[in-house]
Amino acid sequence: MMQLDNLYQEVILDHYKHPENKGLSQIFDAQVHHINPSCGDEITLNLTLDGSLVKTVTWDGVGCSISQASVSIMSGLMIGKELRAAQVIFDSFVELMQSKGNGQPDETILEDAVSLTGVSQYPARIKCALLGWMAFKDASVQAQKKN
Repeated sequence: MMQLDNLYQEVILDHYKHPENKGLSQIFDAQVHHINPSCGDEITLNLTLDGSLVKTVTWDGVGCSISQASVSIMSGLMIGKELRAAQVIFDSFVELMQSKGNGQPDETILEDAVSLTGVSQYPARIKCALLGWMAFKDASVQAQKKN
């Protein structure tokens, strides 16, 4: 188990140091700004849809390695997915975060997001991990209304 934790730690740090899709696109269907009041982490997320396909997810933010790595992982997972598939990924991640460390994440659905499994043991950190995901959910609702 320890080696898995170390591997997960590396995945999180890699996404933190080399974030995917960071830098806000000027073209978007929805823009949302989410703040985690308990720690001050912030994320601004821009989303573009093509029908029901997630075309782009770009973001910018400040905060801990967990919130920043999590939004990086999430953006990579959601781009190119139909909203229905994106919802399955979203629900799986939320379920994992609510598992109190006992989750059995499906790597075929969550891919790199399984690296955040350990976070579910720390209630104070769960909001950090979910910040970007909640921003995505919010933006997808707004973008659908617009289209």
